[in-house]
Amino acid sequence: DKVIRVVPESERETQILRAAFNRLKVDLWQPSSPFHIVEGTVTDVRVPQNASRSLLPYLQQANIQYTILVSDLQQAIQNQTGVRSRRNRRSLSGYNYEMYHSLEEIEDWMHFLNRTYSDLVHMFSVGKSYEGRPLYVLKLGKRSRPYKKAVWIDCGIHAREWIGPAFCQWFVKEALQTYQTDPDMRKMLTQLYFYIMPVFNVDGYHFSWTNDRFWRKTRSKNTRFHCHGVDANRNWKVKWCDEGASLHPCDDTYCGPFPESEPEVKAVAHFIRKHRKQIKAYLSFHAYAQMLLYPYSYKYATIPNFNCVESAAYNAVNALQSAYGVRYRYGPASSTLYVSSGSSMDWAYKNGIPYAFAFELRDTGHFGFLLPETLIKPTCTETMLAVKNITLHLLKKCH
Repeated sequence: DKVIRVVPESERETQILRAAFNRLKVDLWQPSSPFHIVEGTVTDVRVPQNASRSLLPYLQQANIQYTILVSDLQQAIQNQTGVRSRRNRRSLSGYNYEMYHSLEEIEDWMHFLNRTYSDLVHMFSVGKSYEGRPLYVLKLGKRSRPYKKAVWIDCGIHAREWIGPAFCQWFVKEALQTYQTDPDMRKMLTQLYFYIMPVFNVDGYHFSWTNDRFWRKTRSKNTRFHCHGVDANRNWKVKWCDEGASLHPCDDTYCGPFPESEPEVKAVAHFIRKHRKQIKAYLSFHAYAQMLLYPYSYKYATIPNFNCVESAAYNAVNALQSAYGVRYRYGPASSTLYVSSGSSMDWAYKNGIPYAFAFELRDTGHFGFLLPETLIKPTCTETMLAVKNITLHLLKKCH
């Protein structure tokens, strides 16, 4: 299998690509559906070995330029998850935050923190996944007063975006390790609660470790089409299954049979609705594109509190860049990325959470979903600066 990049330079090339990708059932890495391919769109495609024999000559014949990003995908996957020693997980300091962890390891880690840091960490479950796994959340913060504002953070809505869960774990580690020494962190944990869900799509994430590294959706069964899964970021009750979502169960952006059809989405939506007076920010972590997005996703329109959100985004992106010079684009999701309906970010915003953001972490496609473990630390370090920046912004009044 290979990963190639194509940038259509005309309407003709756009039509050819859309048609070819629909016909060959390739796996689009970005954008998420052929529908979003327009002139000038950077398009990354995973081409199965058997399809590349027909697709690549076809593109050459049609005189469409492409570059090969990954020439041997199996090898690249092997390099990332190959030989894995049984790791020492007994202590927080012994847990390696610079490698990707399986669902089982992440859950063990959460249980460990819950036992060890009972003054700052409370672990609970918001429900069960389609396959019956608990949906764990860590509540992080000093129990300083009964009522506190809160920030919701989730990672891993899309199973193959492994850097997401890695960041959620990094965030918790930083909070616990710097709480005593960093006045900003102390302020954050004293004045706020953080609800952190390291793996939203637990079934899909597990499947991406055991069966298909590039699985995106949940794992619910569709009896009619024998396809599995729904895009958990198209399944929310906000302009559900409108533009940018698919009605076909086999598509990567399938919106599901009805809003909140997925037990994972339903459970989180229920929890957030119940705490919506308290939750002031919703942050969701995705990959890849290096962007910081805010509402709306489903339409081109300006949100009412645009100035506050825009300045929070601007400052967050600058803070992020200060670490390693990595530049993030930022703006409304619809115009910065593409129009998509039924997203968690839009839903959170519509449910009264004033600061709703979706991060698209590193990179811009050189490694794509196979971001090497050596890049976990820099990616998480810079993202941490952005998240702290947004959180501190939240604690100041914005007019």
